[in-house]
Amino acid sequence: MKDKMTERWSTYESFHVVLGDKKVADIVITNHAKVRWIDRVESEKTGFEDIADFMWQCLKQGRIEPYYRNEQDVYLIDDDLVFVAEFATLDKETDLAGNPLHKMIVVTFLGRMSETIELRDLKSYYSWLRHSRRMTLIKNSRKRK
Repeated sequence: MKDKMTERWSTYESFHVVLGDKKVADIVITNHAKVRWIDRVESEKTGFEDIADFMWQCLKQGRIEPYYRNEQDVYLIDDDLVFVAEFATLDKETDLAGNPLHKMIVVTFLGRMSETIELRDLKSYYSWLRHSRRMTLIKNSRKRK
C-alpha cells in the first residue's frame, strides 16, 4: 500500500489510514498470527496477502476499534474478532504534513467473541489462563517427584 501513485504527474504519496493516534501505512502479519488465523478465524484464505488484504479493508472501512479505551494493543474487528497488534514507526516515511507513519504488526488473533465467550472480558480470561497453567505445572511437578 506504500507509494501509491497520485493523480498528479509523477508524484508519490504514502497511503495511510488513521487508527486512534496512529497513521498506519503498512501491515505486517507475524507467523504466529497466521497460525492463529488458520486455527481460530478462517481456514480457506490463509496466506499472508489474504490476511493483510482483509486487515486493510477493515482499516479503510473503519471497522477496527480498540478493545479497551486506555490500552492500545488489543483491537476488535466488527465488535467480534479480537486481535493483538503493536505499532512501529516507519523509517524515512512521513505524511504530507511531516508526521511519522506507522506499521501495524499483527501479533496474534485471539478469536471471535461470538464463538469464545471468555473473550468478552479479557482481563478475567487472562487471569483464568494464568491460574490454570500454574495449576497444570504444579500437578506435573508433583507427578515427577
